Amino acid sequence: MRKKTFPRGTHPPEYKHYTEGQRLEKLEPPEKVFIPLNQHFGKPADPLVSKGEEVLLGQKIGDSDELFSATVHSSVSGKVLFVKEHPHPLGSPALTVIIANDGKDTPHPDMKGTKDPFSLKPEDIRSKVRDAGIVGMGGAAFPTAVKLSPPKGKAIDTVIINGCECEPLLTSDYRLMLEYTKDIINGAELVRKAAEAKRIIIGIEDNKRDVFELFKQKMNGFPGETALLKTKYPQGAEKNLIYALLKREVPRGGLPFDVGVVVQNVGTAKAVWDAVSSGTPLYERAVTLSGPGLKENKNLLIRIGTPFKHAVEYCGGLKEGANMLVMGGPMMGLAQWNLDTPVIKGTSGLIVWEEEAFPEEFPCISCGRCVSHCPMGLVPTRLMNYSRHGYYQEAEKWGVLDCVECGCCQYICPAKIPLVHWIRVGKNAITSMKRKKKS
Repeated sequence: MRKKTFPRGTHPPEYKHYTEGQRLEKLEPPEKVFIPLNQHFGKPADPLVSKGEEVLLGQKIGDSDELFSATVHSSVSGKVLFVKEHPHPLGSPALTVIIANDGKDTPHPDMKGTKDPFSLKPEDIRSKVRDAGIVGMGGAAFPTAVKLSPPKGKAIDTVIINGCECEPLLTSDYRLMLEYTKDIINGAELVRKAAEAKRIIIGIEDNKRDVFELFKQKMNGFPGETALLKTKYPQGAEKNLIYALLKREVPRGGLPFDVGVVVQNVGTAKAVWDAVSSGTPLYERAVTLSGPGLKENKNLLIRIGTPFKHAVEYCGGLKEGANMLVMGGPMMGLAQWNLDTPVIKGTSGLIVWEEEAFPEEFPCISCGRCVSHCPMGLVPTRLMNYSRHGYYQEAEKWGVLDCVECGCCQYICPAKIPLVHWIRVGKNAITSMKRKKKS
């Protein structure tokens, strides 16, 4: 079978053997959970509870009237201790609901399922998805209900379910695909119905042949197919995945619905099924804990709001030489500064390193490797230089906002220049200036 792919990219060592054989284990929730009201793209949710209130498992504790936002739910039953700022994985402290776990997991009465989920109308599916607080679980955390509601004139014909998991070390999606195959397929069908699309394509890299064969067998009876993709990074990036599977190119500054596509992660598809079939909101997710600085490598189902420290201790703790913890994968993840920081909806992995994390930077030698490997066809060194010296208009003209921050350029750079860091600086500056103009 011919494997599909996209131009350029790279293939870093996978290191998936550490955890790919580790089944998902349920991590018991801690004594206290720290649930941020900002776990998604868009406006943070407003708190619906206050200090001293009793809450139930799955109870809505945050919501917003804004379109680009997502509801937030309690991951335990217990008592609200505080609603205050707390360390957040994205760097700046964020308003957080801190709950003392009573250990009972008393469910909220709103957690009710649907007898026949496939009989629901598209708008009803979207409503349940929004009420459940589901966001993209590949890391971007874009509100799923918004993705399933494209603007008028943007008809969707294809739903792509992203089963690539192209980041090194991460295997939580792989385990979900092995252990919850039918739930993911059912969720994909609900996504298709909600988006009013004609077909589903489940894209899986060829380093997961067992999963590919499993989905190929179980997709019988559903309007779609399972496609085999070449193992390459970043195969799972939305625009690259769309091009690989459909040869459609998302226009500059555009979104997948501009080419008639909705892309959802396998974890998101499972969350959609859980929300619609059993009324379970998004308060738990699969996370890979791996890396040379961790004593035991595992795949865990972790409640949202669980401090990193609790999960790390369950894996035997840190090795003596551990010097960095990254949330996400090693290519796109974010270094963390505090083990009290909680797991959020976008936490796909916790990777612990015990080696030199900040190599010495050398001058650019103009080798062009970053250009030849950039999956978006950009010139990373030029974007870096413009951003580094404050020439933001020039950076925007050269496509800095099209950068998906995949890290291919930085990984392949022989001079070890922190290209992604400076590109992020430029993107943040441009976005901030645009917001000020609007206000």
